[in-house]
Parts: sequence; C-alpha cells; structure tokens
Amino acid sequence: MNDSFIFLADGFEEIEALTAVDVLRRAGMRVKTVSITSSLQVTGAHGVTVTADVIYDNTLFTNPEWLILPGGMPGAQNLHDFAPLQGLLKRQAQSPEGRIAAICAAPAVVLGELGLLEGHEATCYPGFESKMRGAKVVDRPVVTDSKFVLGNGPSNALDWALTIVAVTKGNSDAENVASAMLHYTLANQDIMNYFG
Repeated sequence: MNDSFIFLADGFEEIEALTAVDVLRRAGMRVKTVSITSSLQVTGAHGVTVTADVIYDNTLFTNPEWLILPGGMPGAQNLHDFAPLQGLLKRQAQSPEGRIAAICAAPAVVLGELGLLEGHEATCYPGFESKMRGAKVVDRPVVTDSKFVLGNGPSNALDWALTIVAVTKGNSDAENVASAMLHYTLANQDIMNYFG
C-alpha cells in the first residue's frame, strides 16, 4: 500500500482533516499530513493549529494511494491557488490507480474549478454547486464515483473517511474501524433526538 496525503492550507476545516487522518490510520493506512505553506504549523478555520508531518516542497509524491482535500474557507481556496498541488491533482486524476478524496468546499473550489469532476457524480457544501464544472451534482452526504470519494460537509466527515477506507481495503475493514469507534448503522434502530 502506497502513502496517502492529506493537504493542509491555512483556513482548513479541522474536523474534516483530522477525522480523515485518524480514521485512515486506525485502518492501518499510511497517511501523511502535508503543509502547503513553508511551515509545518498550519492553522485551521476555527483557530486550531496543527503540526503537519511534512512540507509540500520537501516531499516526493510517488504513486500516491490517495490525495485528500479537507474543505473549510479560506482553506479550500488556498489549496486551489497552490499551483504545484493543481498539477499533482491533475496527474492523479489521469493515473490508472490514483484516487482523490475531497469534502465540503474542496470538491467545488478545488476539483470542480480544475474540471476534474466533469462527467462524474459529485457532492459539495451547499452553495458551491456553481463551481462544479460539468459534474452531476447530487445532494448526498458522501458520493463515490470512479476514482473520487466526495463529502458534503463537517457532520459527514466520519462517514466520508470510512468510505475512503472501504474503497481502499473493503467494507469489512471499514465496518471494523466504525464499530471500534462505536459508530453503528442506524438501520433497524430508533434514532434518538439528542437536541430535545
């Protein structure tokens, strides 16, 4: 299994980025967080600063398993504006085995604006649909199509990350990770209203 990479830009959505790192590592996947800035320290949209594993300019991206983009603003826009990442995403989209995951604003602001979702079923954070150039936009929490796993926002970060695991390692591995986290299917269960 090759390395997967989660890209962090100032203003990233913390829940989405850190959920993906946590879940993929629980599943035994090799994943590194990558700062696209000149510093390992990257500050999210809600003021949470994390230390990335590597800096983009010092990293070789040889046949990556996944390129993973959290959303958040201005994080997604900062990812889009980073030209080296644009080139890497285009190469990954053309690679026979390369896979890309994005959530929240990132499917639209990054992948949609680059034209990488053209002809694919896709989802994104509501209000960004106009940037999904040529995509078949659907209102679903998580969408898989071809080499893409896309999520619509922070509340679905866990299901999005588990879907990345399922696509990579199979449903059984994803279910094992989910069960260990006490995340069960709601089928045949009463849904509790936690908000009274």
